[in-house]
Amino acid sequence: MQHTQPFPASTAPVTDSAEGDRLVGSDRVLAVLKELARHPDGVSLEALTRAIGSPKATVHRALAALRRAGLAGQDSRGRYLLGDEFLRMAFAHHEARPEHVRVRPLLEALADRFGETAHYAVLDGREVVYRAKADPPAGAVRLTSTVGGRNPAHATGVGKALLAHELGTLDAVRQWIGEAPLERRTPRTPCTAAELHRELRATRERGYALDDQENETGVNCLALPVYGTSPTVPSGAVSVSALAYRTPLRTLVEAVEEIRDALGPLKEPLR
Repeated sequence: MQHTQPFPASTAPVTDSAEGDRLVGSDRVLAVLKELARHPDGVSLEALTRAIGSPKATVHRALAALRRAGLAGQDSRGRYLLGDEFLRMAFAHHEARPEHVRVRPLLEALADRFGETAHYAVLDGREVVYRAKADPPAGAVRLTSTVGGRNPAHATGVGKALLAHELGTLDAVRQWIGEAPLERRTPRTPCTAAELHRELRATRERGYALDDQENETGVNCLALPVYGTSPTVPSGAVSVSALAYRTPLRTLVEAVEEIRDALGPLKEPLR
């Protein structure tokens, strides 16, 4: 789960119609904000202009608005980056999320028990978004996944654990895929409707989801849904993500009941 995409840029076309001036202006400000998030070391006005595809003066006005709100700043080199107020709000909001508060101790316990990374993720369309993460004790090789990062749902254990509840038939899987093909992250990634349907059916039957180096070669995981807000609909999924050479998939499968028990009141059979 190392290759994550924290802030995908919008690909929506921008128009300059007079009727939509206010909306377009807001869209551009948000596009600049999202692009800043992709450059933790800062980015020049010229690079921002190229990335956004708007005139330099327009981007500069958007930056000025963000700076007035404390959502953007400028370093000593003149490069733009996210402002301290944005970071304060983001971290405060993240720490206050009810599921984050409840799940974090579980992730830490799992990371300590297996010496591997534990994640909590939610489904967002065709992707999963990582809401919390616990790394193994100091000294162990760690994954580079990040809170806020994204991965394709069909290629991940957490994604399949959640999709198994939503896509119960082959027709449902086909409709979910639609016209956009599924990305093949590794040779093992299920990329057809039939392959994904088989994976989701197996997930329901055994009660947990697996990622057998399907999202990234050398990394596997076991995932279980968690029920933080409803006894029947999962609010997200928890996974233990491991380096395959260090913790083979069979080791995680043999410990599935231990992992399930660690979820405490958030666990529920995946049936």
